[in-house]
Amino acid sequence: MQTILTGIRSNSILTLGNYLGALLPMVRLANAHSKDSQINIFVPDLHSIISEVDGDLRKNTIRTIKYYFAAGLELNDNVHIYRQSHVSAHSELCWILDCIATMGETSRMIQYKEKSKGSESCNVGIFNYPILMAADILLYDATFVPIGEDQFQHIELTRNIAIRFNNRFGDIFTIPAKTSDQIKFMGQDEGIRIRDLLNPEKKMSKSTMAENSKIMLDDAPEKAAKKIMSATTDSEGKIKFDMFNQPGISNLLQIEALVNDRPLQEVINEWAGRTQYGELKKKVAESVEALLRDFQAKLATISDDDILAVLEKGEKYANEVANAKLLEVQKAFHLR
Repeated sequence: MQTILTGIRSNSILTLGNYLGALLPMVRLANAHSKDSQINIFVPDLHSIISEVDGDLRKNTIRTIKYYFAAGLELNDNVHIYRQSHVSAHSELCWILDCIATMGETSRMIQYKEKSKGSESCNVGIFNYPILMAADILLYDATFVPIGEDQFQHIELTRNIAIRFNNRFGDIFTIPAKTSDQIKFMGQDEGIRIRDLLNPEKKMSKSTMAENSKIMLDDAPEKAAKKIMSATTDSEGKIKFDMFNQPGISNLLQIEALVNDRPLQEVINEWAGRTQYGELKKKVAESVEALLRDFQAKLATISDDDILAVLEKGEKYANEVANAKLLEVQKAFHLR
């Protein structure tokens, strides 16, 4: 069986952008492929600590896993859920891959450049975390890694490291699919990027200070609807999907499609040529309000004990698979 792997950091409550762009597509992919693929869903809590954590990381992790089930994840023997920090092979393989990767390729990572710009106090984890991400993927021979567009560069780095390693030691690692094939597998023409409601030039981010710029998954549904109604649009006076010239309107069309699980082009065609922005906002606000109401009701039915039982089983599996792969790598270096 091929392996499909994904994870979402648990630094804080997720936004609607995290939900629509990452979590919900993964749930749908998992449900569609879990009969013929191994589905690895992990919480990258080691990645989480490279930046500030809002609240208790352990509690955040449990909540994040609940999100998957509230979004409709179906469990079977091929679905494995685990915490990164509970599988020590991730950290050990990261160090070994550090000795394969180069400073040059890691320093070219866009996220590192952005987060370290003008700061000498940037922690080493921000520089190094793409290597840990490579370990997360390569330990399980993952072929597909559903991610947001801001992570595509890291997939290519993982491929380069794995190819370099295999050329030196033999075919130990499975090479993940290239970015274009990842996107095709996810059923998208490009990565999903939900935009900031007040500044649609940027992506929606939980770290943004302006409350009306983002919708959090714990927002009261009525509050979320009001945020949609106050979203920035433009003065064009015509509804058209054009992320370059009309990012605010395009973002609303994208949200409407994703919330209702409809093809984007179908929604674009439905609204093409209309001129009433308020009408579109009202429709999107109603869709988001209904989504949150249903999601939060499901979330309330899931207990911590339910999640801990799932983790116990998933972490047993993950340790067995990861330790076996790590042993192959250790033997290649004559560490074992």
